[in-house]
Amino acid sequence: MGVRPPAVVTEQSPARNERAAWARQVEQAPRPRHEVATGGSRPARSVAAAVACALLLGGCAQPADQQDPAERTSPTDSPPPSAPPSSAPEPAYSTWERGAHPLPLRSDGLGQIGPTPPSLRERRYPTVDVLPPPADGRFHGSVEPVTPEIARRSTWRAGCPVRLDALRYVTVSFRGFDGGAHTGELLVAARAASRVVSVFRALYAADFPIEEMRLPTIQDLEAHPTGDGNNTAAFVCRPTVGASASWSAHAYGLAIDVNPFMNPYSRGAVVLPELASSYLRRGWRRPGMIGPDSVAVREFARIGWSWGGRWRGLKDYQHFTATGR
Repeated sequence: MGVRPPAVVTEQSPARNERAAWARQVEQAPRPRHEVATGGSRPARSVAAAVACALLLGGCAQPADQQDPAERTSPTDSPPPSAPPSSAPEPAYSTWERGAHPLPLRSDGLGQIGPTPPSLRERRYPTVDVLPPPADGRFHGSVEPVTPEIARRSTWRAGCPVRLDALRYVTVSFRGFDGGAHTGELLVAARAASRVVSVFRALYAADFPIEEMRLPTIQDLEAHPTGDGNNTAAFVCRPTVGASASWSAHAYGLAIDVNPFMNPYSRGAVVLPELASSYLRRGWRRPGMIGPDSVAVREFARIGWSWGGRWRGLKDYQHFTATGR
């Protein structure tokens, strides 16, 4: 695997041992099944189909074999964003119990596509912290090598198309739907890590809400589909959706899915996550959605990544990719 380069950490990033201790506390807690991205998990007996429904759901193609060296520019902290003016009362939190309603399976291993439950049509949940939130309310970001402990919490395994030393463990602050500041984690290609941090710095400054941002796990990939996950994630070791012979851009850490439930994948009658059809009504703009004029589209375009919401033939509104697929 080669020698891993030294850690690149910003001064404001939380200490690694503090994050590790926090992660160990929450790692054993039961979690809802997530549409792994990170969109949806699948049964072990149907791995290709399972991963197809899972996760980011993008039709990502394999990038070139040659990768650039890791960028080492440490992101800087930004001042806390000003609170937006309150013009209407905040909606109540959604009452749907996430991960508690397994869907009947289709022949392709996906869950049955169904209508969006009323409580999820304007989805809003408080964020459950996996890592310590920023105590000062400011944006913090860090880029570090992937340790064995972090690798064990991820979907990386022998046979994945990227080595661990070509990935970086990235932490960024994000704004939850509860209005609070939280810390998320991603595995990203080393060559793109610092630029990805800069994108999430801009999203934080714009108060763009994100429900959850944690590393997808093997258990996520193998879980029965429930069609209601909303985890923002990057690296997932899986094939391209619908093409088990080729690796997804997620398998190289070169794609990120943002709020997948609010920004679903759609191709023909297939919607992923399976209960997110209400969010195909793109003219009904709700918090967390991504549109052509979204800060997320502008910021990912700034670093050279494209958006699946502009694809023809299928739409993958959650999906940003460095490979064009």
